Amino acid sequence: MTMITRLVSLLGGAGAGVGLSQFPAYAQAYLQRLGGHVDALRRTVAEFDADAASLGLERNAALVQLAQGGDMGAARAETMAATIDRYGRLSSDLRELSAMAPVERALHLGRFAESEIASATLQAFEPAVPVSLDAMMLAAVGVLLGGGLIWGLMAGVRRLFARSARRRDRLA
Repeated sequence: MTMITRLVSLLGGAGAGVGLSQFPAYAQAYLQRLGGHVDALRRTVAEFDADAASLGLERNAALVQLAQGGDMGAARAETMAATIDRYGRLSSDLRELSAMAPVERALHLGRFAESEIASATLQAFEPAVPVSLDAMMLAAVGVLLGGGLIWGLMAGVRRLFARSARRRDRLA
């Protein structure tokens, strides 16, 4: 059983290592898409702010005035407020992720949670052979974590079977 545990742990660790080694390239692709979204949102928000300023209004006052313009105005005001919020959130993510080292980004997976961007990035992502130091470091961490996790799970299963066998022996 020990040989099987070692083999499965090694394979699991290798799989986790390969998976984690791809993260720096995925993160870079995500950042590029995120930057594109932020640029598009920046233009939309700037146009709204310019329209508001041309009428002598601040952004919030323009949203309030827009919301008072019937059902369509209210719906558009709600959509614009959500767009402004998304722009702020994504801009913050882009700024903070861009300032991090590639390995450090792996510790901030929550910042890669924008579903539309993450899904599009994953669909277009093509794994490659990792050659950067960051990718190799993450591969090593993956091997250790994946192998250790599988080894620990299998050791727990072995203990359960051993206890069960001891109970059967006592009852027999």
